[in-house]
Amino acid sequence: METISMSLPAGRQGHIHPISSLIAQTNQVFFDMGFTYIEGPLVESEHYNFDVINVPKDHPARDMQDTFFMKGEPGMVLRTQMSGIQVRYMEAQRKKGILPPYRIVYPGKVFRNEATDMTHEAEFFQIEWMVVEDGITLAHLRGTIEQFLSAMFDSVVETRFRPSFFPFTEPSLEVDMRLTGGDVPEKLRNKWVEIMGAGMVHPQVIKNAGLDPQRYHGFAFAVGLDRIALLKWGIDDIRLMHSADLRFINQF
Repeated sequence: METISMSLPAGRQGHIHPISSLIAQTNQVFFDMGFTYIEGPLVESEHYNFDVINVPKDHPARDMQDTFFMKGEPGMVLRTQMSGIQVRYMEAQRKKGILPPYRIVYPGKVFRNEATDMTHEAEFFQIEWMVVEDGITLAHLRGTIEQFLSAMFDSVVETRFRPSFFPFTEPSLEVDMRLTGGDVPEKLRNKWVEIMGAGMVHPQVIKNAGLDPQRYHGFAFAVGLDRIALLKWGIDDIRLMHSADLRFINQF
């Protein structure tokens, strides 16, 4: 059989997409912290995309304006977030007889039926983390987030929590960060920037997975990798991330 060479011409070098680079870096950080990398389906059932993570039947996110529903496949959608993987994983582990502690990290593409501009895309990459075990508190959540952000931006990071609302966490939080290192870009240095959503896993979500919410507690947080890339490298248009323009990719 003839061998086909996939090597690049002499003097040419391939480049890793910034999102792929961030996923690899994140996986290493959380592997060292004892997390397991998992994946889930792009096409998800409404049961896992909405029902088991506490999103009510009449929630606006179920409207056509926000969700891509699959034509010819009733009850199936392009996933709008990664949180349904929480229950998928906990169910699967419980059925195997494996009880918490659980520590998982799961990156992937999500889809929202909305207009695109310099800061919004109809598809983007999100990464989410979940920890469920006995004795988990908000202090564990804060320490984990700060360790992640410090690794991503190679800088000293401060965080602050603001009250928010997500159906699948209680309490729910918006997380701001402030970078204080000497090498931080001027537009980020010592300035508070909203970076992600987080919170303690809602007891109903734990119950939906077949676990005892009186015994087990957990936290979850999620961030858009595209947003991390924009801040980390000073990219001014999120649409470049999915443009397949080699002039953009070759900068990395």
